[in-house]
Amino acid sequence: MSDPLSSADTVALFVEQVIPNYGRYPVNLVRGEGSRVWDAEGREYLDLFPGWGCNLLGHCPPPVVAAIQEQAAKLIHVPNTWHIDLQGRWAELLNRHSFGGQAFFCNSGAEANEGAIKLARLHTAKDRYKIITFEGGFHGRTMGSLSATAQPKYHEGIGPICAGFVYCPYGDLDSVREKIDDETCAILVEPVQGEGGVRIPPDGFLAGLRRLADENELLLIFDEVQTGCGRTGHWFGYQHFGVTPDLMTLAKSLCGGVAAGALLATKAVAPSLRPGMHAATFGGNPIAAAAGIAALQMIEDENLLDRVAELSAVFQRRFEQFAAECELVSEVRVIGMMIGVELNADGAAVVKKCLDDNVLINCTQGNVVRLLPAMNLTTDEAERGCDVVCAAIQSLID
Repeated sequence: MSDPLSSADTVALFVEQVIPNYGRYPVNLVRGEGSRVWDAEGREYLDLFPGWGCNLLGHCPPPVVAAIQEQAAKLIHVPNTWHIDLQGRWAELLNRHSFGGQAFFCNSGAEANEGAIKLARLHTAKDRYKIITFEGGFHGRTMGSLSATAQPKYHEGIGPICAGFVYCPYGDLDSVREKIDDETCAILVEPVQGEGGVRIPPDGFLAGLRRLADENELLLIFDEVQTGCGRTGHWFGYQHFGVTPDLMTLAKSLCGGVAAGALLATKAVAPSLRPGMHAATFGGNPIAAAAGIAALQMIEDENLLDRVAELSAVFQRRFEQFAAECELVSEVRVIGMMIGVELNADGAAVVKKCLDDNVLINCTQGNVVRLLPAMNLTTDEAERGCDVVCAAIQSLID
């Protein structure tokens, strides 16, 4: 394999050859290990937003790398018209750690949510098709999942969006109750809104949705693309709140950085996704399944759920202390490895300043500094990251 291009040459190549649908930083990343990445010039960065949330185990976690390497030499892909034992074992692990249902595998969170939308409609009466979702939520970029996303900025220029989605304010049970009618089949919600700014639900909100779903014979769907697979300190976000959904969607950190998605359904609902009604050509392929099994086993073997609690406390303490001293911080929201620092200022400038200081973070909703660190981050890395982020915010005043 040839040596990587410089960052400048890579940017020039992209200008000529790649559709410019992403806002990209002018950096060519070529290597990663744990919570560190390096660019083509050898500059090292502390990555507190690894893989846009996909690298919850850090970059290139050794058990996942080994599983991929071993499997790639045996079998890379066969269609789902055959049985793949790894896929079955992967499903068994996910179901054992969750609510004991059955799994459908795909390739992304958007695909998982498309499957959930389809299954919800298939499972209910033919005249029930509406799904209630929530303002500030995000469910994907495909037309169905995008129509479920109650953020108008994502709908600009691509209408009409798909019919059947009804939007309510996040946390408002009265609004949900009012919007339910004879055509409603499901409620779709993120247990914690990620792109919405790390919005943690009010006490009793998710339990209230469960009651409304039961009272009206609706399915309750949790989009756990961001909260799932250990990020909140439990295997899945719903376990943090003690409310069990009928369907749950997963992706991002599901396979330690390998592209994959999953839809988990209770055994009462799963059979409605009958043969011929849904599929994903690459879903549950041997490489993804091997990586998914290795990722789950790594979390168990290294007691990383306990580590999440320890690290979460560090970020909570540091950012709350800083918020008490800095007038720009309006609120700090932390749940596991989901950290949101809401500012009374433009968060993009903070991201740029952190990049200049070799720390990678994110801004969402314009003013929420967001971190999704790896669950095996070291304490020293966490402390250093907090130092840099706090200094970047303070620099907006100084």
